[in-house]
Amino acid sequence: MNIQTPDWVKNAVFYQIFPDRFRRSDQTRHARGIKLKPWGASPADQGYQGGDLYGVVEKLDYLKDLGITAIYLNPIFSAPSNHRYNAYNFLEVDPLLGGEAALRALLDEAHKRGMKIILDGVFNHCGRGFWAFHHIMENGGDSPYIDWFTVHDYPLYAYPNDATQKPNYAAWWNHASLPKFNTDNPGVRDYIFQVTRHWLEFGADGWRLDVPEEIKDDSFWQEFRQIVKSVNPEAYIVGEIWHEAAHWLQGDMFDAVMNYQITAPILGFFGRHNLNQTWSHSDLQWGETDAAGFKQAVETLFQRYDWQINTAQMNMLDSHDMPRALWLLNDDQAAFQLSILCQMTLPGAPCVYYGDEAGLSAGTDPHCREAFPWEKFEAQPHPLSDFYRRAIALRHAHPALRLGDFSILQAEGDLLAYRRRSADQEILIIFHAGQTQPATLSLPADLLTATTYRVVWPQAGQTLSVSNGSLQLELSAQSALVLAAQSTFHS
Repeated sequence: MNIQTPDWVKNAVFYQIFPDRFRRSDQTRHARGIKLKPWGASPADQGYQGGDLYGVVEKLDYLKDLGITAIYLNPIFSAPSNHRYNAYNFLEVDPLLGGEAALRALLDEAHKRGMKIILDGVFNHCGRGFWAFHHIMENGGDSPYIDWFTVHDYPLYAYPNDATQKPNYAAWWNHASLPKFNTDNPGVRDYIFQVTRHWLEFGADGWRLDVPEEIKDDSFWQEFRQIVKSVNPEAYIVGEIWHEAAHWLQGDMFDAVMNYQITAPILGFFGRHNLNQTWSHSDLQWGETDAAGFKQAVETLFQRYDWQINTAQMNMLDSHDMPRALWLLNDDQAAFQLSILCQMTLPGAPCVYYGDEAGLSAGTDPHCREAFPWEKFEAQPHPLSDFYRRAIALRHAHPALRLGDFSILQAEGDLLAYRRRSADQEILIIFHAGQTQPATLSLPADLLTATTYRVVWPQAGQTLSVSNGSLQLELSAQSALVLAAQSTFHS
């Protein structure tokens, strides 16, 4: 099958926003008498802090200045939780987020700035308040919607008395609050595909799919893709699959996945001397690794998929479902900066989790879902924000970093060098992950296509040349160099 992924994604830098915690706006007119948690309250307290979509609109210029070209929003549909993965109405934007008018404003203002908006599609399950499930709760087996879910017995144990009581209906990971749709039912499929089409026609630029492998039906996702691409051939479909995902990436289902498989080797290498290993995940090879381990993991990953897929993968250092990257690196900001630069120079579309540029550092859900500290940040921006801005600008400035091929030239110990190369551009990216001592790296001339290179990171201007059969590079501890080939190439 001829695989084609959206061209804009290959050039994109995403920014992931957990809406309740990004920014609260005065434009949202809440019903009188509601009560919100204070902004910056502990995320362990599962209340609402009042972030909304108008708040995102108000920060679009900030995001554009940062270099962001696309936003991935965690769920925005009406739901009884701040995370909104338990929606009760997929055709309504939650009034707490400003409702449909706020989404309209966000899409219009983002598109004016050339930015895309990706919505979170939670189509495996819903909340207990979803109208068809509520109908079954009231009517039992007499409900016409009984086959929209898989019900084992009546009455429904929708609110278990204790943690040992399992729901008597299919639910995601047996969470009673998340009844699982029966997607074999044609009415369920019609409803989900109606939702899919509706929000794309409204102006959304694609879907991030929550736990899509839980819907074990290729025909469902094949039909989903046909509907998405019929509305907008350039719409992006990215699935949340943590492990190897070739089955879904053959050109007939998804364009890409959230690429956690690249997250682990990046943080494992650059944090190899200071990695927090109290966290782990069953789908990831989590742990410290040297440059050779990074090379093996990354090359294996790129060999799994068509190159069209590799250049469209969503590459993250963290997300709402795992600890903050800085926390995983034990707050080693130098290691985090090297990880960011690596993320921005690898194939695939980088995705920044909101607040990472403000130095947020916290463990896994719910702690990684804290409020963006705007008051503090606007008074004194964190140094990481300028680093992100520069690293993203580097990616935007060099097409080879977005569209070029990829090859690792050297990987040993703390030293890593790889190349991105397009038809008219060659970029070398060199890292030294060691924490204390400087190091020298020598790249043999026969690995290179040019004789002279210009330094473009961290400071532009210096010129380095091949001498005595190699390119000699001096690197201080925890540092990087990015070099662009000059016009003179070997024959």
